[in-house]
Amino acid sequence: MTSTDTDPGRPRRRRGEGARADDAPTAADLSDAYRFFNEINIIAQLSSNQMAQRMPHGLNLSQFGVLNWFVRVDDEATPGRLARAFQVSKGAMTNTLSKLEAKGFVSITPDPSSRRRKLVRLTAAGRRARDDAVAAASPLLAELLQEFRIDTIRRQLPLLERVRSYLDAARDDPGL
Repeated sequence: MTSTDTDPGRPRRRRGEGARADDAPTAADLSDAYRFFNEINIIAQLSSNQMAQRMPHGLNLSQFGVLNWFVRVDDEATPGRLARAFQVSKGAMTNTLSKLEAKGFVSITPDPSSRRRKLVRLTAAGRRARDDAVAAASPLLAELLQEFRIDTIRRQLPLLERVRSYLDAARDDPGL
């Protein structure tokens, strides 16, 4: 029997894993998908609260997120690009960037190719602040690793990265 045959004892394959287009999710599938995202949201809330309490240099999580974005993604960006990346208004991003600039963690300069646009860059002090924030989280992570083996965590990363990538690509799709 192949995996596309109907066999109640075999798990159905999902889209992206060889599922047929006519394989509609069951109520149980939808419930489990909800549980998956609910757990991610709770983990995000709990870990964010613990991280926020340990942020150095007067950083809040939004500011840390921007510093971390520059280390992970690109050396420079416009405020509009950052607002889209974080799914916040341009005004909210401008406020965050102004606070980071006041701390010396980013530089904001006119874009030479456009009089209206600005370019934001991470400064050396901003990179150090980001690294300090990551170091401040190390005791939390070390405690977590006492409970969960790193190989177990590593095995989850590809799935989480695929889900993030999918959601990132679909962020402007109102059907999602």
